[in-house]
Order: sequence, then structure tokens, then C-alpha cells
Amino acid sequence: MATALARSVLRTALRSGPRAPASKRSFSASAHQDESREAAKWEKITYAAIVTCAVLAAVNLSKGHPHHEESPPYTYLHIRSKEFPWGPDGLFESKHH
Repeated sequence: MATALARSVLRTALRSGPRAPASKRSFSASAHQDESREAAKWEKITYAAIVTCAVLAAVNLSKGHPHHEESPPYTYLHIRSKEFPWGPDGLFESKHH
């Protein structure tokens, strides 16, 4: 029994041959620094994007918008054959009587 075990161990050792040295493995100790750098980078990018969007919104809102002339009251528009249940005007029309 002991000789069979010894032969098995010897056979396995001879099959695998010389092993190359294991490369340095990086686990959570070095990954923490990388993650903190990456998080800091994206935090800076986020703040820069917020400032950029705020500036662009302020510029866009300060320009104003063009006012169009009111269209003439054509007789064939807004023909009502019967009154709406909520009143003479449409539900979302805001006419001042």
C-alpha cells in the first residue's frame, strides 16, 4: 500500500515536470488603490459635467425665445355646433371673456 502511494506520487511529480515560478497575484490590497483612483476620477468628471450643464442651461435660458404674431381669427376654425359640457371654450383653451 505504501509503495503504491509512493509510486503514484513519484509518477505525478515526473509527469508535471519543472514548474515555473508563480507570478505575483494581486488581490484586494492593490485593487483598493485602483478603485479609489477610479472613483476619484469619475467624481471629478461628474462635477465637471454638472458645472458644464449648469452653464449651458443658464446661457440657453438667458437668450429668451422669439414671440410669434398671433394668427388672424379665421371663420372656419373652432366651429362648435354644440357646447362642451364644461363650458363654451375647449377644455385646454384659455380665452378671457
